[in-house]
Amino acid sequence: MASVTVEDLANMALGILVEAPIDSLDDNTKAARLLNLHYETTRQSELMKNAWSFAIFRVELDPEADAPTGDVYGYGYSVPDDALRVLPLTDTGEAEGARIPFKHEGGLLLTNYSGPRLVRYIANLTDPADWDPLFVEALAARLAMKIAMPLTNKPSVLQGAQVVYNEAISEARRINSIVASSAATVPSWAQQRGDWSDVR
Repeated sequence: MASVTVEDLANMALGILVEAPIDSLDDNTKAARLLNLHYETTRQSELMKNAWSFAIFRVELDPEADAPTGDVYGYGYSVPDDALRVLPLTDTGEAEGARIPFKHEGGLLLTNYSGPRLVRYIANLTDPADWDPLFVEALAARLAMKIAMPLTNKPSVLQGAQVVYNEAISEARRINSIVASSAATVPSWAQQRGDWSDVR
């Protein structure tokens, strides 16, 4: 997506709220301070919640020789440094493969399946130029939701931002910017840990 900056995205969020734009997240205004507070965690959580196709990466991993696998699991694989969430492991490494049990603990993927193993994951992409335009719209709307009440104190403004967010997510699913088989809701705690995740 050409020429989109963090400030552009922040101003998209403010536009949804019908608020004045800012020059920078470092501005000494209430809007900028709120956006600066929520931007990073909201960016990461929106990447994690859905299997955005642009953010899915794959890597072939060899088991770590000294992984503390214990009595339950025989192999441990190091999670890639840029991974926000590992997608379910399968026998082939592809989304369509048969699921295999695994657990994500302490930077390792623990399983009883030997390697090398193809692992798919959601990468922590920080540059807006790398993002799908529909992700940009969804993230802007989600930021608007986060700051709507503290900035405007108007429930109707929050509700409007929620509508924009839902529409962006629905459109992303419709045109497969979000992998069609991914779950529509935030992963459960067990899913976030990687235990038999239902999100493809």
